[in-house]
Amino acid sequence: MFTDRQAVTVIGLGSMGSALAAALLDRGHPTTVWNRSASKARPLVDKGARLAATPGEAIAASPLTIACVLDYAALHTVLDPVAETLAGRTLANLTSGSPEQAHEAVAWAGAHGADYLDGAIMTTPPGVGSPEMMFLYSGSPDVFEAHRPTLAALGDPLHLGTDPGLASLYDAALLGLMWATMTGWLHGTALVGAEQTPATAFTPVALRWLRAVAGFLTTYAPQVDAGRYPGDDATVDVQLAAIDHLIHAAAARGVDNALPELLKSTMERAKAAGHGSDSYASVIEVLRRPADAR
Repeated sequence: MFTDRQAVTVIGLGSMGSALAAALLDRGHPTTVWNRSASKARPLVDKGARLAATPGEAIAASPLTIACVLDYAALHTVLDPVAETLAGRTLANLTSGSPEQAHEAVAWAGAHGADYLDGAIMTTPPGVGSPEMMFLYSGSPDVFEAHRPTLAALGDPLHLGTDPGLASLYDAALLGLMWATMTGWLHGTALVGAEQTPATAFTPVALRWLRAVAGFLTTYAPQVDAGRYPGDDATVDVQLAAIDHLIHAAAARGVDNALPELLKSTMERAKAAGHGSDSYASVIEVLRRPADAR
């Protein structure tokens, strides 16, 4: 094992925590692990990990502890009794939670003399260790930079800002994007499948289309920030006419139309708010909280 690599502790050895520890070991980091069920550590111990008998012993073994447990309640169940051990060390919390919980956690860590980074893992366990996979972090930039080389063993570490809740907020937003995209793809797959087109034939065309859609997002982002939506490509009115074709085609083939109907309803609200001649980006005005309520 390379002795120039930072020692790291991993708390929690579910499928994700085990993948995190394995990636650290693969990249030469002396890795201490702890899990409530010690048997889950056996494959990692066989790879060279050190199994700690207690959470306190695990934390004391490394300047950086990475926690990945079920939820924040489980995190506090494990760490509260040994919180004093964190003093002078860094806790990188990759447990899924809310921005509000992240704010509480950074205050809790600070009260015990520990540095804190909140994080979100934007991959499934098989993707851990790939430089293509994003790991999102928020909190102190100095703490992040100090541990960036170690965090890079897990994937591409992206620091989002000083607000500790940003990683969780991005996580929720990006998951919403993923579900909307995958459900849209599945709806389209069901639609063409009604005419005996296999998913494997439709998907390459869908992927090429998604690359074009990515270009729309790049165009629309400055419009959203500026609050001005020039309708010089395809207006909300044009999109409303087009979505009726989708709804008709799906209804004729017995495909569920809940998603297109929801999208149409949202476009109609934007039109009613005066955005019929604006770009599709103007739909955000009926999605977000009114300015006077922010």
